[in-house]
Amino acid sequence: MASPSIPLTIDYIEISVTDMAAAQAFYGAAFGWQFTAYGDAYAGIRTAAESGGDEAGGLALADSVVRGGPLVLLYSDDLDATVRAVTDAGGEVVNGPYEFPGGRRFHFLDPSGNELGVWATS
Repeated sequence: MASPSIPLTIDYIEISVTDMAAAQAFYGAAFGWQFTAYGDAYAGIRTAAESGGDEAGGLALADSVVRGGPLVLLYSDDLDATVRAVTDAGGEVVNGPYEFPGGRRFHFLDPSGNELGVWATS
């Protein structure tokens, strides 16, 4: 994995959520993401990498979420600080942090049960 130039960003992914407000509060607090509402059932995601109206992805309201969908990996300059941010925002660490050949990483669940991962080079 090559580290991106801006930590804690994604390219574009739609994340199913069961509670739009809780999801926006969680991702806003944990990673500083901002959102553009497109009605009650969809919100565009803007991370530190996007400028103007560009978006990295979206939150899509769903009746339920099945764990095991695509695994989104974020990059962090400080993995331990990111673990604290995730747990402070209400996320649940379900694996790690652990070492792997490219550095360290951990997996967590967001308030809707989506599993994501974060990695760092050290």
